[in-house]
Parts: sequence; C-alpha cells; structure tokens
Amino acid sequence: MVHNHPSGDPTPSRADIDITKSLIEIGKLMGIAVHDHVIVASESCVSFRSKGLI
Repeated sequence: MVHNHPSGDPTPSRADIDITKSLIEIGKLMGIAVHDHVIVASESCVSFRSKGLI
C-alpha cells in the first residue's frame, strides 16, 4: 500500500497505523498479503515494514 502526505511530513499518524492494521486483517480474510505500507512526502518516505509497524 502507498499513500501520500501533502504536508511534507511522512511520519505515520495514529490513523495511518490503525487503518493499516485493519487492512492487514481484512486482507488475511481474503488471502491477500500486505507486504508494506509506504507514506510518500515531498522530500522523503517512510516504510511501515522498515519501522517495525508491520
């Protein structure tokens, strides 16, 4: 999964973390694996997997 933060700060919000956990659980029910969630900002990005959030 990928989405952007137009603010320029790629730090995951509590809502980003919560929806990611929900989508992972939904994906499991459907046989779809979520390998990572990347937030892209103007100058950088954050990978949930690299931050230990997945």
